[in-house]
Amino acid sequence: MTAKAAQKIALVDDDRNILTSVSMALEAEGFDVKTYNDGEQGLKGIVASPPDLVVLDIKMPRMDGMEVLSKLREKSALPVIFLTSKDDEVDEVIGLRMGADDYITKPFSQRLLIERIKTLLRRQAAQAQPVAPGGDGGESKIVRGPLILDDIRHECTWNGKPVSLTVTEYLLLKALASRPGHVRNRDQLIDMAYGENIYVDDRTIDSHIKRVRKKFRDIDTAFDQIETLYGVGYKYKE
Repeated sequence: MTAKAAQKIALVDDDRNILTSVSMALEAEGFDVKTYNDGEQGLKGIVASPPDLVVLDIKMPRMDGMEVLSKLREKSALPVIFLTSKDDEVDEVIGLRMGADDYITKPFSQRLLIERIKTLLRRQAAQAQPVAPGGDGGESKIVRGPLILDDIRHECTWNGKPVSLTVTEYLLLKALASRPGHVRNRDQLIDMAYGENIYVDDRTIDSHIKRVRKKFRDIDTAFDQIETLYGVGYKYKE
């Protein structure tokens, strides 16, 4: 039986400590990692030898992550995760609109990054997989009125229109929509979206929820399904 080829990850960051530590962690998980220490070098390498996924720092010399992503999106839809600093919120929003799939804020947990990579690769594989004849994958879907969440593909639609969510946003929405009317506090949402034993500031959850609402309201200005219970948490309306 032929061994399955290792999935390829391109890691682009001007911080050599991050390149070394993250590449070692990814290689320990069985990934084939190529590292690049600036955007220009990274773009050339990615185009010459396309990986399965790119982890891309925003702030870099010669060519920043935004420009790299813009040029990649002219030719490719391969998954991209941004690495951002805490003060880069505007860049995060612009990057997601340009087609990044998710972002992680520095300093970050390597375990969280690895889980995000695995989730995005599974989603990419599912999207490339044809639906089996006679099946619509209904058992993997959450349907709440006009909301449909396809759990295998991590795809979301509202009134039949696609809503482009990051992995984190999808998992948060799923946590709420899976039990309408049930209040989830921030700690529960952190566990569901990030995994246990990973520290995330409460305000990070608030920022994600704010972005999810905006994405739905860009499609439907009347969207108000996610309710805030101040001092408690959030719930998806029944």
